[in-house]
Amino acid sequence: MSVYRVIDVIGTSSSSWEEAAAEAITTARGSVRDIRVAEVIKQDITIGDGGELVYRTKIQLSFKYESD
Repeated sequence: MSVYRVIDVIGTSSSSWEEAAAEAITTARGSVRDIRVAEVIKQDITIGDGGELVYRTKIQLSFKYESD
């Protein structure tokens, strides 16, 4: 039997939603081990003061709790 935890993570990119999602996963993998599933929850775009577009992807990551 296994137990999993789910966390929300938001990645950003100036290029695409896919790149934003990949950035969120890559960054999370630096401190969270054994990520099993990444599910896209929401995508949006923010517009900076200079008109630049920033793609944001909110994902839920699930990972397995480790036994002591």
